[in-house]
Amino acid sequence: MADPKTDRSRSKLVLDGVPPKRNILVRLLKLTAVLGLMGATAAVLAVVGAYYIFSDGLPAIPKVDEYWPPIVTEVYTDDAVLAGEFYNERRKVVPYERIPKRLVQAFIASEDSSFFDHFGVDVLGTTRAVTKTVLTKLGLRGGGVQGGSTLTQQTAKAVLISAEGYKEATAKTPKRKIREAILAFRLEQALTKEEILYLYLNNVFLGHHSYGVQSAAENYYRKDVRDLTLGEMTLIAGLPQAPSRYSPFLRPESAKRRRSYVLGRMLTEGMISKEEHDTANDEPVKVYPVEDVFHEFAPYFVEQVRKDVVDRYGNPVLLKEGLKIFTTMDSERQRAAQDSVLDGLMSVDKRQGWRGPVQQLATDAERRAFIDKSKKAMGKEELVDNRLYVGVVTKLDDDGKGADVQVGPHAGRLPLLGMRWARKVNPEGYYPAMMITSVKKAVAVGDVIVLRHVTKKELTDDREQWDKKLAEDIPEEGVKLFRLEQTPEAQSALVSIDPHRQYLTAMVGGYDFDDNEFNRAFQACRQPGSSFKPFVYSAALEQLNWTEATIIVDSPIVEHDPDNKVSWKPANYSEEFVGDVLLRTALVNSMNIPAVKTFGAVGVHNMSDWAKKLGLTTPMNMDFSAALGSSCVYPLDLANAYATFNRYGRKKPTYFIRKVEDRFGRTLEDHTAFDDAWAPLQDRVAAGYARLFEPGEQVMSSETGFILTHLLRGVVLQGTGGPAQKLGKPAAGKTGTTNDSFDAWFSAYTKDLVTVAWVGYDLNPHPLGRYETGGRAALPIWLNYMKRALEGRPQPEFYPWQSMQLARLYIDKKTGKVSHPGAKGAELMFFKKGTEPKEAVPDKNQVGVDQFMMGAQ
Repeated sequence: MADPKTDRSRSKLVLDGVPPKRNILVRLLKLTAVLGLMGATAAVLAVVGAYYIFSDGLPAIPKVDEYWPPIVTEVYTDDAVLAGEFYNERRKVVPYERIPKRLVQAFIASEDSSFFDHFGVDVLGTTRAVTKTVLTKLGLRGGGVQGGSTLTQQTAKAVLISAEGYKEATAKTPKRKIREAILAFRLEQALTKEEILYLYLNNVFLGHHSYGVQSAAENYYRKDVRDLTLGEMTLIAGLPQAPSRYSPFLRPESAKRRRSYVLGRMLTEGMISKEEHDTANDEPVKVYPVEDVFHEFAPYFVEQVRKDVVDRYGNPVLLKEGLKIFTTMDSERQRAAQDSVLDGLMSVDKRQGWRGPVQQLATDAERRAFIDKSKKAMGKEELVDNRLYVGVVTKLDDDGKGADVQVGPHAGRLPLLGMRWARKVNPEGYYPAMMITSVKKAVAVGDVIVLRHVTKKELTDDREQWDKKLAEDIPEEGVKLFRLEQTPEAQSALVSIDPHRQYLTAMVGGYDFDDNEFNRAFQACRQPGSSFKPFVYSAALEQLNWTEATIIVDSPIVEHDPDNKVSWKPANYSEEFVGDVLLRTALVNSMNIPAVKTFGAVGVHNMSDWAKKLGLTTPMNMDFSAALGSSCVYPLDLANAYATFNRYGRKKPTYFIRKVEDRFGRTLEDHTAFDDAWAPLQDRVAAGYARLFEPGEQVMSSETGFILTHLLRGVVLQGTGGPAQKLGKPAAGKTGTTNDSFDAWFSAYTKDLVTVAWVGYDLNPHPLGRYETGGRAALPIWLNYMKRALEGRPQPEFYPWQSMQLARLYIDKKTGKVSHPGAKGAELMFFKKGTEPKEAVPDKNQVGVDQFMMGAQ
């Protein structure tokens, strides 16, 4: 049987209970005994003198219950998905009770095996370090400070860094080392051993932005600290001495050797059995790259959150105070938005044409070198469907029906059906009529190109490039198939708002955040084109009492600008004029001349004030061209205005931060909607009650708002927004296309979701293309997003009109007079009571107008 006096497995190291600290007198006697070897009384006096000299200005001993070190700020979606982190030191503080006993033992075994026996200072080690530092300063020896520090001394150093800054607290001077020792001694007097371990294990730097054991467990193993294996614990415990030298990412063999050392120390100290030692020692060193959730999930959205928090709380609070920020983002809708923008831009870009290969490898030697390098880079990695790769063209078919390509170790096939779009760039050309008929017109042997790995079904399902004969030429099985791609040159933005909860539910600011951080959703001021026309017509409905049946003359007009001495002659997209048209017809068909004339009837200054009232923050051009959207707007502002249309004229703020909590869980701000199913009940009750006192501003009558929505509903059912009907849910909105197609928009909404999509170039090097209208370039992005965002969520029609002061009549679309159901050219329209037309279409069978009005209401 082992002697209890020598059996280390039963010592304090096993942490089954820590006995009371030794009497201070015993400690002083021990210190005196050591110092006696150095000169007895003189040494004691020197120590006492140094204590008083160097202890001046030392920071106070931290109270454990007031230990508030810098910790990570976390950003979450509304449905509790981690979307981003911000920090100077990536630290997550965990209670001592949550840290596994074996992990504590591992640190003690590797860093300070006498931790439970000493009074905080390794006297000999500190003396040796001070002496060698002095000798180094005097030039009598090389090297720097040497000698180990106790865990208490390392904790004291962390306290000094927090109080004095890193440079001062880590200076290689005798003064710093002595002050550290004095503070360590004080820590031992003020705190228990467990409390010191709590401070140390939450402070220690463990490499790769990891401060503390919880952060290290997440960074290296994507685990909670409680779930680590013995092998994982000992690898982490071996890092404090030299985190870079023993990095399991950069030097896995060194990390493994250091782990073996820690396991050996634990075995020697009786903390683990031989079997546990051997099992852990045989574990492979397998770590995982730190997940960069910021860049991988929703960088534009989270970056906007960061800017807002910094503006209102300050950067130090964001980086040190461990806020929990709950955004209004819906993670599924955000993914749908990003996918839709990417797919939409790829489609637009292909219609622009092929800009050429990434590189041309002219010689066989260059091609072989490229292939060898790519094989080495990919290793044995298998191709993933729909992922992008870089490959090289190795052979072209004589008949131009396809090309052989090499992607790393994989040989594959690029059929003509996967690259018919690759004509030369020509913004004036009509895309469907200009598809290439031979791969030789686009690529050559040695071209380095971007390829997407696809299936035969994906190739043959591409309707824009469909060709039955070419589809038959594609091999059935056994051949790796690719489609030609290129990085889009155009950009896009998408803003999606839940108008009733007032949540920014999804937002994309561009094609690639890493390539360009410019957030087009918030920062790009672009001409809205015809998306501005609802502003014009809503002003006429509200201020002039115009109606859906108001007649506007569609005829040539010339506006003169005496200040600039220029004349402007607007034209319709069709370049035709049709004479008298109803306001409804003009908006549904996006006619330009009626919009300009309506703008003139409202007045330039009135229109400028009206645009501001509806929420546009950019100034309107003070000329008639503004009627056609010549004044730039931010996509977010446009979406907010359309959300006001959706709410029938009630203007309310849109939030992208739902709630902010501090490190203690105290609420700093809360904008939770009462019906947010993801939010805790207490948040919904409190914030929902607060919303009762924020009714918003009714910027136009609800009757005007409803009539405008009915008009925009007509745009989808009968006009330029027709493809939006594929959503299968009631939608209202407006396309927008600027002169020469530099900007393409689709701004539309269902009852529960408002979304604006924009496509264009940042610097407008050339137009998107002659045929790239809002309905062709932007609407597909809107549609693909809305399909996923509203999947399984029914949307009602926009018809609570019975509670409003509205009349409903069938109107003849040519004359604007009252007609009757079923009559040729009759359409259902809404009017504010008192503004409805009184004259009926002449008809021998028609009854009185008053009777029609009564029957239709």
